[in-house]
Amino acid sequence: MDAIGRRRSIRKFKDTDVSDELITKIISAGAAAPSAKNRQPWKYIVFKGAAREEVLSVMDRGLDMALAEPSLPEQGKAGVADAKNTLRIMRGAPVIILVLNTNGVSPFAKPLDIFGRITEICDSMSCGASIENTLLAATEEGLGTLWIANTFYAHEPLRAYLKTDKQLIAAIAVGYPDEDPVARPRKDLSEIIEFRN
Repeated sequence: MDAIGRRRSIRKFKDTDVSDELITKIISAGAAAPSAKNRQPWKYIVFKGAAREEVLSVMDRGLDMALAEPSLPEQGKAGVADAKNTLRIMRGAPVIILVLNTNGVSPFAKPLDIFGRITEICDSMSCGASIENTLLAATEEGLGTLWIANTFYAHEPLRAYLKTDKQLIAAIAVGYPDEDPVARPRKDLSEIIEFRN
C-alpha cells in the first residue's frame, strides 16, 4: 500500500544510470502479475545509451510521418503534438522500456472477430497488470516512471525497427526522479464503488 500511495508519473529525471540488475528486478515484479489463462503475453525490451537514442529517433520520425499524413484529422494532429511532448520527456529518462503484447496485433490491422477481440482485451489487461507491478516495484526501489501509450502514434515505424509483428502496447520511461509531484485528484470512492446486497 505504501508504494501504491507514493507512485507518481515522473516527467523529470536525474542524469544517473540505472543498473541492469535493478531494471531486471523491477521487471521480475511485472512477470509475477496475473494474466488471462496464464498466457503471460508481455515482453519487455530495455533501451539504454546509444540504443535508447536510436529508438527515440525512430519514434520521432514516426511521429513526423503521422503528422505529414494528409488524411490525419484534427484530433489526430492534437494526439501527435501530445506525443511529441511525451517524446521530449522520454529523452530525459536514462532508460526506455518498450512493452509488447506478444499475442496482440497492430491496431491498424484488419478487425478481429469476437473471440480475437475478447482475447485481445484480456491480454491487454494482463499487460497492464504487469506494467503496474513494474511501476510499483520501481517506486519501492526509489525509481521514477512514466507509463506511456503515445507510442501508438508511431506504432508501425517502431514495430519495423523492433523487427516484430507483435503489438507494441506501451513504453515506460525509467530513471531516478528529479521532481516530487503532488498526488493528482482521484474520484471519490462513492463514485466508483457500488455495493449490491
